[in-house]
Amino acid sequence: MVDYVEKARENFLAGYNCSQALVLAFADVTGLTKEQAVLLSSSFGGGMGRLREVCGALTGLFMVDGLLEGYCEPTDKDAKAAHYARIQELAAKFRAEMGSILCRELLDNPSTTPVPDERSKEYYQGRPCLKAVMTAAKIGQEIVENRNI
Repeated sequence: MVDYVEKARENFLAGYNCSQALVLAFADVTGLTKEQAVLLSSSFGGGMGRLREVCGALTGLFMVDGLLEGYCEPTDKDAKAAHYARIQELAAKFRAEMGSILCRELLDNPSTTPVPDERSKEYYQGRPCLKAVMTAAKIGQEIVENRNI
């Protein structure tokens, strides 16, 4: 079995944003190419373009889940409701582990400057982003493992 937590961790440490790290880690099961994965998720780092809204790692997990377990027919209200319930469950799992689903709360930083912070030793030590990426990837790993049963 692929270790998606490690893949997501490596992606984040390589410089991908939290959302990209997640979506790229699961590209093998979603059918996305590397380029598609990083482009699709590029806008969601820093809580959606550094707006500090929903954590990018969690948003990436939502994208992965949508690709694996989402619905296609706009009139299928039951499938839509089931999918939204599933997304809420994933958010609850993430919140239970991280304390929040909001980037600004996780970072204790409401700054919305569009300029990304430099990735330094202090950057990685002073923020919960790597833990958030690994937490979301762990939840994603469970999704993939349950699909294979």
